[in-house]
Amino acid sequence: MYDYTIIGGGIVGLSVGMALYERFPDAKVAVIEKENQLAAHQTGRNSGVIHSGIYYKPGSFKAKFARKGSQSMTEFCRTHDIEHDICGKVIVATTQEELPLMDNLYERGLQNGLAIRKIDMGELKEIEPHVNGLGAIHVPMAGIVNYAQVSEAFANIIQKNGGEIKLGEKVENITETDDGAVIETNNGTIRTKMLINCAGLHSDRIARLTGYHTDMSIVPFRGEYFKLKPEKRGLVKNLIYPVPNPKFPFLGVHFTRMIGGEVDAGPNAVLSFKREGYKKSDFNMQDFTEVMRYPGFWKLASKYMKEGMDEMVRSVSKKMFVKSLQNLIPEITEDDLVPGPAGVRAQALKADGGLVDDFHIIQGKRSIHVCNAPSPAATASIEIGKYVVEKAALSGAVVK
Repeated sequence: MYDYTIIGGGIVGLSVGMALYERFPDAKVAVIEKENQLAAHQTGRNSGVIHSGIYYKPGSFKAKFARKGSQSMTEFCRTHDIEHDICGKVIVATTQEELPLMDNLYERGLQNGLAIRKIDMGELKEIEPHVNGLGAIHVPMAGIVNYAQVSEAFANIIQKNGGEIKLGEKVENITETDDGAVIETNNGTIRTKMLINCAGLHSDRIARLTGYHTDMSIVPFRGEYFKLKPEKRGLVKNLIYPVPNPKFPFLGVHFTRMIGGEVDAGPNAVLSFKREGYKKSDFNMQDFTEVMRYPGFWKLASKYMKEGMDEMVRSVSKKMFVKSLQNLIPEITEDDLVPGPAGVRAQALKADGGLVDDFHIIQGKRSIHVCNAPSPAATASIEIGKYVVEKAALSGAVVK
């Protein structure tokens, strides 16, 4: 019998395990992961950015946890000697129409307590000499890190405290009772006083298995990237983002210098026909059917029809993808880019077609479900872990 069992071996699940031992040093904790390695999906396939929290609604979990999380993540990396770089980023307005949108974003950043500043074309050229822009927001607290390395450090802390990490452990059924939960996996039965669902792309399914039917479903969006050829990496010094389109719920293609020196360009955002579908050809009938039958998807698709079509065109046309990148760096050419890896964002969508904008955490009888934790969840992971453990402590299933 475990005191706490965490489903999901990504950075959020591991951060919860680490936070449990900080709060309850004598607890018996297990992390179960269906893959044969940790951080196999969203954690290991993201851009590696330490986000500031500038984009998010003031007062939201995303805004608070990203701002605090960027500080706690940086401190963790320093303490545990994990390579990282607080390099800063620029959010660039490339047209006159984007300037008032940039001003609105700047005001939001100030409301979120960030020490940011607006810069003119001259200062922008000093920071990013190859960027085309009329002005920008400089976000000095943004940075980069390898979140798979961070996850490995979280896992080491869990194991040093006596926690168990079980790989290749796929959940098949869950029964929640008044005093715990019984988890049936492909390898047997796990009994626990409290279940904590951090299953990412499958978090809604785990919640349903536990008996909680939420007004949301995970809809997977694949983000496809290119990489700059090594001889072209000098075009990008650090992080270059566009002013986001307020009519579309994604940030737009951008440039990201990675730990190790590579530069990613992207992503687009297209519907994935498989929850873990990293290739255009990936298809899963259950995943596809669930999306097609979900009324919320069709309401979302009709609302963002034009933007969605543009994303699909960029997915099949390198020329159009490059055209979007040239808004930021005009001298980029098709020959400068090679295909890069893709990631899948686990985006929770309501039945009415509304995107779940914030982290969404559900309290059960003897379970807690983290049901929407896309970006900036990696940045915010330490703070999410603390919050979940606080909810666990208040639930009554506390290890004395």
